[in-house]
Amino acid sequence: MHPRAAEFARRVSEEHGTEIDVHEFPEGTKTAADAAEAVGCSVAQIASGIVLSADGDLVVSVTSGANRADEAKIAELVGVDPAAVSMAGADEIKRTLGWSIGGVPPFCYDAPVPVFLDETLTDFEEVWAAAGTPEAVFPIDPDTLAALADAIVADVRQ
Repeated sequence: MHPRAAEFARRVSEEHGTEIDVHEFPEGTKTAADAAEAVGCSVAQIASGIVLSADGDLVVSVTSGANRADEAKIAELVGVDPAAVSMAGADEIKRTLGWSIGGVPPFCYDAPVPVFLDETLTDFEEVWAAAGTPEAVFPIDPDTLAALADAIVADVRQ
């Protein structure tokens, strides 16, 4: 297992007292479509971690791969002007969350940040999320994901 995926699995165990089943795909799972094809599920079941900057603070939207995160809705949820919300930069994501773009998991961050879970993900018994690298994902039920991420389930889609 890739060291970063192993680190994520270890952190989940230590921080949340639960085990996850990491699956690695050498061909990569960088996009929701790639991940869905690799694991054999619908694109809608991919829980993509979208990291945004909201007036200078990071916010994570765990959004269905079938949807796009709506910056205006995120702005409303965190109480900032919509013009102050944009995609976060790779360096800031790595520095604040401890993970790199393409492998940002839905929880186990180096610093606390607000997390919102796309309500459409709760339509599924199982979703798949990044496990620390662009090649690693893990299955999880949406209720457990929301609980572990301390996420607010909300309408975050365009």
